[in-house]
Amino acid sequence: MFTAVAELLSILDLEKIEHNIYRGRSPQVGWQRVFGGLVISQALVAAERTVDDRAPHSLHAYFILPGDPNVPIVYEVDRIRDGKSFATRRVVAIQHGRGIFSLAASFQVEEEGLDHALTRPEVTPPDELPSESELRERFGAMMPENVRRWFDQERPIEMRPVDLKRYVGRDRPSEPVQYVWLRATGRLPDDPAIHRAVLAYLSDMTLLDTALIAHGKSIFQRSMQVASLDHALWFHRKFRADEWLLYAQDSPNTSGARGLTRGLIYTQRGELVASVAQEGLIRQRS
Repeated sequence: MFTAVAELLSILDLEKIEHNIYRGRSPQVGWQRVFGGLVISQALVAAERTVDDRAPHSLHAYFILPGDPNVPIVYEVDRIRDGKSFATRRVVAIQHGRGIFSLAASFQVEEEGLDHALTRPEVTPPDELPSESELRERFGAMMPENVRRWFDQERPIEMRPVDLKRYVGRDRPSEPVQYVWLRATGRLPDDPAIHRAVLAYLSDMTLLDTALIAHGKSIFQRSMQVASLDHALWFHRKFRADEWLLYAQDSPNTSGARGLTRGLIYTQRGELVASVAQEGLIRQRS
């Protein structure tokens, strides 16, 4: 297993320190703040560990303060309700004595029912797109320095954007839509809870950047202050996060220094497995 994936699995395996209280840590990779997807996934893991007989179908979260990657994060779980079909949990992530993140998650006993889903967009399949190493070799000299540094790092999630111009050329205003293939860079255990946690982790990747496409901007530009404010995720069907997932993203609105983004996550077979929505701070630095 690749080192980055093994490290991610280790980080997602939270330490239980008391009843309903868990402790997580961040990778020491030089980030100035904790990656939002990591806090989402760890909070989901904490909530799931207090529920025995059902899986999560939705979560809604708010980012309150930037996380400090140099100290552990304590997750306190509130067991709000355990019903016959549904269970509800609330999780607060704490650092330095203050809440930095809150999450509400709902769990449901597996049931059969009506079934439909939007058709997956027709895009270039991942095997016909360059890998990240091929991207560096072919386009590294064309990439902005901060984009090139990002691609040079070993990461637990492999990304293959369908539109390469977003990463190798100058940004120009266009329709705020993008498609990105994502998967874990190594084989994951079969436990569905691990795959849900990894999907929660990757669901925060590239999404808010979609709102900037309409303005010819990028999250890599120093002139932009970009941060997630909230995050919602719905699980629809079973999947594996170590197989290719298409993240189809759009941004219906940007105003008031905030951008709204949405995403649908499909398997390569065309099954819709999750939906995502996020609003984020999008502020131009003076």
